[in-house]
Amino acid sequence: AFSGNTNADSVIYYKLQHSIKARFLRFVPLDWNPNGRIGMRIEVYGCTYRSELVGFDGKSCLIYTFNQKFMSALKDVISLKFKTMQSDGILLHRKGQNGDHFTLELIKGKLSLLIVLGDTKTHPSNAQINITLGSLLDDQHWHSVLIEHYNNQVNFTVDKHTHHFHAKGEFSYLDLGYELSFGGIPVPGKSGTLSRRNFHGCFENIYYNGVNIIDLARRH
Repeated sequence: AFSGNTNADSVIYYKLQHSIKARFLRFVPLDWNPNGRIGMRIEVYGCTYRSELVGFDGKSCLIYTFNQKFMSALKDVISLKFKTMQSDGILLHRKGQNGDHFTLELIKGKLSLLIVLGDTKTHPSNAQINITLGSLLDDQHWHSVLIEHYNNQVNFTVDKHTHHFHAKGEFSYLDLGYELSFGGIPVPGKSGTLSRRNFHGCFENIYYNGVNIIDLARRH
């Protein structure tokens, strides 16, 4: 509750301790000044927000190749927002040399995070993690995604719902390459060709270990 002014001209200013995100704000008067007229004026000021957008038409993808010198050996953090009307599509893919791969895919309106150890000689059981979160994510509203991979600990968050997963020891040794593809999986040997499960929609503010991917693509 916020107390207002007691005269005709003074302005009462409040600054919230914590930031909020909302589509609508509703103010409910609790009590009027008994000595004055009934009236209320409220102004709301936001804070700085940077928005970098990229659109995918179902036939395109964004590929980020990074220098292994700047690769975090201990932790990978990927964050983004997306919106789409399509119930299926690849959001993120990263593969390794021995069949290991890391894929974030929208399947029937739900987000599935798949981590696979593909070397059948080293891992005969073809061990894998498959985590699914969310539902009805193809509603053309923005949804946020955060993936944290620290050794064999995986934290997967969709719209503030988090799944913590502690994998077996072999997941500490995922042999992943130095290339991330967003929006689809390029077909090897065929430039400009994607797999059928490509993404159709928009991404906002893609970050990989603190790097602003969309801004980097725009500048380079």
